[in-house]
Amino acid sequence: MENGGAEEKGGECSSYRYWVRNTTEDAAPLPLPHKIEHHVSQSHLGSAWNRAGTWEEKSLNNWAAPRIKELLLSIGSIQFSSGTAQVEDVTKCLGDAFMVIVRNKKRFSYTYELTLKVKGEWIIHGDKKSVVGHIDVAEFSFGELDDLQMEVSLGEASNISHHDKVEIRNDLKKFLQPVQEKLLQFEEELKYR
Repeated sequence: MENGGAEEKGGECSSYRYWVRNTTEDAAPLPLPHKIEHHVSQSHLGSAWNRAGTWEEKSLNNWAAPRIKELLLSIGSIQFSSGTAQVEDVTKCLGDAFMVIVRNKKRFSYTYELTLKVKGEWIIHGDKKSVVGHIDVAEFSFGELDDLQMEVSLGEASNISHHDKVEIRNDLKKFLQPVQEKLLQFEEELKYR
């Protein structure tokens, strides 16, 4: 006699149940959690759970952005033929820095974009003029600092001719080399994180 998929045999009800474990039968015990001990080994990099070193990624953003800002603010004052300027602030520092362990080897990478606020004084036609500008550094990444480019824009400055503004912009483009040097220092420090 069939009753809702169950068949009665001598007072016992049996039924086919897919994926249901009978608790009265001997079955393998459920796995119990256990702590993974991390043993320092020269042949193993990364976390204890990744002993094969296949793939592991670690964000370095909490260290990287403040370090980039600190390095760029340490550039100091740069002397030009008719004035001086310095990085006053890093108003934009957006991006990511990370370490990846692939096949038991560390690899580092980052991608950032920057805006630096620059303030300086120039002597224009015998008068000392204060100028504020911004240097935008478009997206740059690990190992590509030789191709670093920057765009300079100046704030509104009264009594400065177009010709003088062009000269000031050209002067501010001389920040390229010190910015590259500081970012190269950042790359070297990143390798030891």
